[in-house]
Amino acid sequence: MKIQSFSTTDRRLRVLLKSLYTRRFWSFVILVILLLGDTISQAQQIISDSVEIEGHYRVFHFHKPTQKLKNPSLIFVMHGSGGNGKDMMKGAVKMEQKTNAENAIAVYPDGYKKFWNECRKAAPVPANQENINEQAFFQSVINYFVKKYHVNKRYVFAVGTSGGGHMAYKLGLTMPESFRAITALIANLPDTNNIDCTPVGKPLPVMIVNGTNDNINPYNGGEVKIGFNMGFVRSTDRTFHYWSELAGYKGDPVKEDVPNTDPNDGRTIERYTYKEKGKPEVVLLKVIGGKHDYPNDIDIHTEAWEFFKRQMKGE
Repeated sequence: MKIQSFSTTDRRLRVLLKSLYTRRFWSFVILVILLLGDTISQAQQIISDSVEIEGHYRVFHFHKPTQKLKNPSLIFVMHGSGGNGKDMMKGAVKMEQKTNAENAIAVYPDGYKKFWNECRKAAPVPANQENINEQAFFQSVINYFVKKYHVNKRYVFAVGTSGGGHMAYKLGLTMPESFRAITALIANLPDTNNIDCTPVGKPLPVMIVNGTNDNINPYNGGEVKIGFNMGFVRSTDRTFHYWSELAGYKGDPVKEDVPNTDPNDGRTIERYTYKEKGKPEVVLLKVIGGKHDYPNDIDIHTEAWEFFKRQMKGE
């Protein structure tokens, strides 16, 4: 009887201990889920803020940094005509995975009424017609991040798509002292009869990515129509050589083929590079068969970030 009593007590004790361990286990699991959820929430937290420029509140968006940054770089990522900064975030996810770990902040500004006052004189959009002060907007956003996150003013970059690419050109033409380098995607410089910016004439590193079958931004130059007429642009070659000649290059660039990681997309990429010690790097990625979109063989915003990083290492 005593042995039987001991066995019963032992079983009860084991059941009680098992219950305690089970409760602790699930409490631990719940705690981990809560902590993980909080981390994910922080990682995905989008901050939208604005600065007032000449009576207009101009908006920009960015992911709140989840770790302490030390004098980070700042990257402006500009949307195309008719777009907005928040939507532009979706196309730069892979880039941000890198920049978050490499001491940089990406900011996604909104155009004025979805458009930029870039350099195309013929653009029939409110930003151009009202002559919105984009330079003041971008400088104010730079100052905002200098004050709040102590960004390194020497390492401010800009990458833009289509109309945003035209905005990147304007920053390079008119504010080269504020930008270390720019990248323009599916955009050519306005032709000489369609430009209303006054270039400073200072060379800086530039990367251009254009498709040969683009029917909106014609690779060989011509009229740009997006439901309305935006005027004429130069060819990609003229655009490329404007920047290379400004940087002091002569002769032919170095050509190389970019690995064709998606042979089924009907596109291949050729890279043309001017790069010499003491001169800004100027690069053209010629997307053969490319349209008014991004190629599949590379992540274009990650490619822009790698280009920007080279400019920091080159100093």
